[in-house]
Amino acid sequence: MSITTPRILGIDPGLRVTGFGVIELHGKQLVYVASGCIKSNDKESLPERIKTLFAGISEVIATYQPNQAAVEKVFVNVNPQSTLLLGQARGAAISALVHADLPVAEYTALQTKQAVVGHGKAAKDQVQAMVVRLLNLPGAPTADAADALACAIAHAHGGQGLGAMATAGYRIRGGRLIG
Repeated sequence: MSITTPRILGIDPGLRVTGFGVIELHGKQLVYVASGCIKSNDKESLPERIKTLFAGISEVIATYQPNQAAVEKVFVNVNPQSTLLLGQARGAAISALVHADLPVAEYTALQTKQAVVGHGKAAKDQVQAMVVRLLNLPGAPTADAADALACAIAHAHGGQGLGAMATAGYRIRGGRLIG
């Protein structure tokens, strides 16, 4: 029986920009594989933009061959139209993932921030900083890619977040991860 290394594709859905991040989990060690953004043209029709997102995520799947996926859940926005558009982008992402037969887990932004930073009200720059630290990156990814990587990290730790990291040789002081 062979054990497959978890390769997790995290998705931060958005109609304009969808972030993606791919990591592997080697024991308790997180390993960065790739990240980036899929952008749709806001001058195109909604169906064309959805098609762009679906095709982009399908290409990421074909290129990096993940065996699991984690997607950020939609939050209810102040603007109902924005919420509907975000939901459609999220639907395109999930459709691409299930079309590739990937198991899909879903996490709220609060759950992801809690798992990666240690508290659910973390700012985007705090999420980026922790992603850089946890994955030992030379620089910060874009905010959308960092959110996608954070979603993948949350999934890798089964939603246990920093609590799981504390047992992996890290210490937590004042809500910060100390190596």
